[in-house]
Amino acid sequence: MNTITDILATMDYGKAPEDSATVRDWLKKNEAGFGHFIDGAFTAPGELFEVRSPASGELLASVTQGSEEDVDTAVQAARRAQPGWAALPGHERAKYLYAIARHIQQHARFLAVLESLDNGKPIRESRDADVPLVARHFYHHAGWAEIMEDEFPGARPHGVCGQIIPWNFPLLMLAWKVAPALAAGNTVVLKPAEYTPLTALAFAEIAAEVGLPEGVLNIVTGDGATGAAIVAHDGLDKIAFTGSTEVGRRIRRETAGTPKSLTLELGGKSPFVVFADADLDAAVEGVVDAIWFNAGQVCCAGARVLVAESVAKRFETLLEKRMRTLRVGDPLDKNTDMGAIVHPVQLDRIKELVAQGVKEGAELVQGTAPEGCFFPPTIAMKVEPASTLATEEIFGPVATVTTFRTPEDAVALANNTRYGLAASIWSENVNLCLDIAAQVKAGVVWINCTNVFDAGAGFGGYRESGFGREGGREGMMAYLAHPAPQARRPEAALPAPAGQPGGPGEGAGTRIDRTAKFYIGGKQARPDSGYAYPVQGSDGPVGLAGLGNRKDIRNAVEAAHKAKGWGKATGHNRAQVLYYLAENLSARKAEFAERLVSFGAAQSAAQAEVETAIRRTFWYAAQADKFDGAVHQTKSAHVTLAMHEPLGVIGIACPVAQPLLGFVSLVLPAIAMGNAVVAIPSQSHPLAATDLYQVFDTSDLPGGVVNIVAGERDVLAKTLAEHDDVEGIWYFGTRDGGRMIQEASAGNLKQSWVEDGAARDWTGRDGQGRGFLHRATQIKNIWVPYGE
Repeated sequence: MNTITDILATMDYGKAPEDSATVRDWLKKNEAGFGHFIDGAFTAPGELFEVRSPASGELLASVTQGSEEDVDTAVQAARRAQPGWAALPGHERAKYLYAIARHIQQHARFLAVLESLDNGKPIRESRDADVPLVARHFYHHAGWAEIMEDEFPGARPHGVCGQIIPWNFPLLMLAWKVAPALAAGNTVVLKPAEYTPLTALAFAEIAAEVGLPEGVLNIVTGDGATGAAIVAHDGLDKIAFTGSTEVGRRIRRETAGTPKSLTLELGGKSPFVVFADADLDAAVEGVVDAIWFNAGQVCCAGARVLVAESVAKRFETLLEKRMRTLRVGDPLDKNTDMGAIVHPVQLDRIKELVAQGVKEGAELVQGTAPEGCFFPPTIAMKVEPASTLATEEIFGPVATVTTFRTPEDAVALANNTRYGLAASIWSENVNLCLDIAAQVKAGVVWINCTNVFDAGAGFGGYRESGFGREGGREGMMAYLAHPAPQARRPEAALPAPAGQPGGPGEGAGTRIDRTAKFYIGGKQARPDSGYAYPVQGSDGPVGLAGLGNRKDIRNAVEAAHKAKGWGKATGHNRAQVLYYLAENLSARKAEFAERLVSFGAAQSAAQAEVETAIRRTFWYAAQADKFDGAVHQTKSAHVTLAMHEPLGVIGIACPVAQPLLGFVSLVLPAIAMGNAVVAIPSQSHPLAATDLYQVFDTSDLPGGVVNIVAGERDVLAKTLAEHDDVEGIWYFGTRDGGRMIQEASAGNLKQSWVEDGAARDWTGRDGQGRGFLHRATQIKNIWVPYGE
């Protein structure tokens, strides 16, 4: 036995085991196997699969494999319960969520021990981080239920939500999804991860304990086939998924063309940027939290450490020294810093990726780990930015270290990824931190901190890290819908434009011909195809429009990306350009009305369409500097800035009807928020949009902000949807076209907005609103030290 003198000399840790007897008694009570939780009760166990502790390999429980029939039963139960649950006053729903939060706190130790046994994470993490945040989410969303009618007037729940959660934060991910769904009046069918279903089943018992009405919460366990059955079920109104980007991409394709709302929180490869003036000791502790928290099995893990070259050697020395003090082992030992990898399959994947990195030239510095399903904390040096370890999500305790020289280099390296979930920035110069935060393409940015979460702030990513947010106001909005306009007569598919001469229109030979070219990069451009198609009016063709192709779209997207200054301009500056645009459009309103009349519109209707387009331009000019973000009071010593940012380049396929107003109503909100646009005007009457070239040119609109390519709408729209440098796609056309767009958008998981082109009355309230501005923006949450 060590003496006190020996211990003080070596500072060795003794064991501090957590008592798991209560949890093991619960598991023994259910040793016959767990069924599903459907309609307020557990079903009898069915076909079972084993759930084992990743740390010891011991059998913890047997859980039922969910079938399509099980999923259908759960969806039917949720559907029966949903009208009554939604009809409850918000105060009544709030009482249930408040009770759940209280009971989570009352069972906090039980849940923490069960989570550590099932997932392998250290008890300190489950006890001090996960479970308290679970309770916080239910308290927070009890508040949203209470005030929902005041804060979200006119909104309604989606209905029945299918939710699929991962294995890295099993109970916390459940809370992130279930709490807002129930607060909004939805009912839920949830599938926990196959490896870690036990805390979800314990939560079901808590839901029953507080008397949650039958069918409001349903939990179906199983593997990927069960999740696929949920995604495919026609009785669901919304799908929320957290998991890998590849599975998220499949879900986007499978839900394409359906009325299901979709949010995806996917993978990441987050940068951890350390500038030369940073507190290096604090930054080293930040890396510990960023990549070795939960053994690196965190979607927003700071896996790419980017360090200023001038301090890199000192930083690497400090980081290696700190890494070697980490204790890897028994998750139920309170002195353990890093627990087990969740499953041997995941451990094999980590080993395979690290071995590939070594083949590519990486040099490893590693700590120690016991035998079994453990992997040592690892630092990978000499990793090239394009190598496997720098680009692939490892989902393990492996950090790469790369140096940079200038802030511009740091931004380029930080954004050198297909993901965009999170970033961490370290510097004593807060101005530098905020400047870099604005440039990094990530949905969450932590300044001089990392992996800080709160229910009051949204969490979610850009790019292939998914779309939608969880937490905060924006997370609540994801579980609410507003009544969408419905087409009395859906827009019909159009015949492909004929790139061949047509008959002359009335008076065709008595006027000077005006050839409508494309508008790309602030200049008129001939179509690459060399073809034009006739635009029909009430008395025959009224002109010709270019027939665009893939190269024209490529050129337009390239021009849009060059208009970077537009997104950085102040809202006031963008507003001035749009006011000027409205002024110039007003000066030529008679000309635009005449053009609409030539298409067959009545004189009064043409004049009304032009006047509405002018007013709408003024309205979005007014909104350009008023659609603000928010400041959230979240964790102590922090403030969280929720900033509205433009998506980037948005492709817009306009409806056939009301060719001027439809174009203006979609393009203006996008550019008002700082986006650049590649627009496909009305296929039948594109000349109403091409006539705007001179208005743009005389309104100080920078080249590339608006680009117009005419032609066959669905062909061009598909090209935009498939383009990896387009961040958003809006399509107003046919149902089949909408499905095609959503399927094609899955390539880089761009945000899509699809509607029937005939659904909206563009002259009325449906033609404008803040909903358009929400579609044109994404929220970046920036965590800033405050009041320390």
